[in-house]
Amino acid sequence: MNEKITIVVASDNHYAILIAALLKSIEINHKTPEHIDFYIINDGIAPASIRKISSIPDPSKITIKWRKRSDIVPKEMVIPADTSAFPFTAYMRLFAPYIVDENLDKYLYLDVDTLVQADISQLWYTDLGDYTIAAAQDVGKTFDCAWGGVPNYAELGYTADTKYFNSGVQVVNPKKWREQNITNQAIDVLLKYRQHVKLADQYAFNVVFANKWLQLDPLWNWFAFQEDQQPYLIHFLDIKPIFKSYHSQPIYKDIFYEYLNMTPWRGYKPKGNYRRLIQKVINKVKKKMARVTQQAA
Repeated sequence: MNEKITIVVASDNHYAILIAALLKSIEINHKTPEHIDFYIINDGIAPASIRKISSIPDPSKITIKWRKRSDIVPKEMVIPADTSAFPFTAYMRLFAPYIVDENLDKYLYLDVDTLVQADISQLWYTDLGDYTIAAAQDVGKTFDCAWGGVPNYAELGYTADTKYFNSGVQVVNPKKWREQNITNQAIDVLLKYRQHVKLADQYAFNVVFANKWLQLDPLWNWFAFQEDQQPYLIHFLDIKPIFKSYHSQPIYKDIFYEYLNMTPWRGYKPKGNYRRLIQKVINKVKKKMARVTQQAA
């Protein structure tokens, strides 16, 4: 077993503040002796935010390793532009196996809109066995989920009740991933079935790993709109607690600010909803322009 715990996250500047609370939650709750290598895929995070984030952890416990998006996505690779408001940053999960040490046989991927309430080592020591990936079942549960899922499941040869997972928390074997060329498989799926993609890369993950993933305890990916069950990890799937329009469980917002107030963002006040909506518009415009470019090519 590796002596270090390796974690990968990805963010643009809009959500960089979320890394602060996540990082502090990991540090506070990590009681076992493993050092943590914390990789951040930087998709345009401002220098001021980089400095703030870098100052948060005790370097004897956590080492932050910054990686630029421009350095990890091959120039010849086309990232499909779907019609959702998710930023292109969401697709960086597909490249995480190529930024960690090539000798590693495991890493954790966490969305930045999560908080860790238990010792992260408990998730780290998940036994993947012969699986390439472990994840928790999504709130949509199965492929036939009306608002997400895999709408063309029958065309792909799957049944409606095929289990559907959330891609925001993952335990991954990067060696198996690279051997199976999963990134290219996923990109091909996204290009071929673009009209069915509703939740960005989550569609591709579920198609590529259909019936081939290890199911995690749901407490390791507990959605913030659900009732409090003292989860190991809280996931703010909907509106994030940095906005006034947050409407998930109030207790999880309180926990978020407990951690955030231990960082350089101490005293941060939630912003108006217009900031969130403007960013969604910007994301959609970027994708529309990218689709035009991709179609022209």
